[in-house]
Amino acid sequence: MGLDFTHCEAHWSYTDFHDFRCKLAACIGMNLDEMEGFDGDIPFENFTDDIVPLLNLSDSDSYLMPDVCKTVAVRLRQLIRNWSDDDIDKKNALYLAEGMELAHQQNEPMGLI
Repeated sequence: MGLDFTHCEAHWSYTDFHDFRCKLAACIGMNLDEMEGFDGDIPFENFTDDIVPLLNLSDSDSYLMPDVCKTVAVRLRQLIRNWSDDDIDKKNALYLAEGMELAHQQNEPMGLI
């Protein structure tokens, strides 16, 4: 059991997806656990980075619209560029970015399933 996505083969357990998003958040100077909806009270609106829609995405029955997929995919690739090639989060992130690009090309929302 865990998180899967439409349009791609990315897969994380719920805990691992949280840890992955914490790593992404740290790349932009955000402590995810201090944000609203996690364990904190800092609003996501305080950050304007293109990765925020992925960080703020609910773990269930959520989706990103095609135009958002395009900008998130670009930013995701930038943020993980220097991660180790054997990092499973990087591998899944690349699958996720590809899926977002496909969803954008097909003008379909990308969802968590």
